[in-house]
Amino acid sequence: MLKYSYTLTRDTNGTFLVQFPDIPEAVTVGDTREDARINAREALEAALEIYFDQKRAIPLPSTTPRGSESIVLPALVTAKVLLANEMIAQGIRKAELARRMGLHMPQIDRLLDLRHSSKIETVEAALQQLGRQLDVQVV
Repeated sequence: MLKYSYTLTRDTNGTFLVQFPDIPEAVTVGDTREDARINAREALEAALEIYFDQKRAIPLPSTTPRGSESIVLPALVTAKVLLANEMIAQGIRKAELARRMGLHMPQIDRLLDLRHSSKIETVEAALQQLGRQLDVQVV
């Protein structure tokens, strides 16, 4: 799963500023450290949706510095990020993926929607159509 680190910096007004080095669009604040942590997840998800909407490759996380705060994306979200990145890398549009999978465009739209609860098997099938394989590990 993808693990994105973030920094917490006390702002001049006493709030905590949250920034993700790998995803510069993900910025938020919180009145307390706990609020900042909760807002960090929402900010990361919102920024990832921007990448999806703009059909831009999502930067993969760099090494998480020891002791830093981080957000681990759920397995399904991780799989969708990797699928979107692979489609961009190969120049495959949603319509082409739909044709290869024998699906309709709305089904592909949902497959690439981070908030939609797609079946992991469908993401796996999409990756197979791109000549890739989903690998799940327990660490």
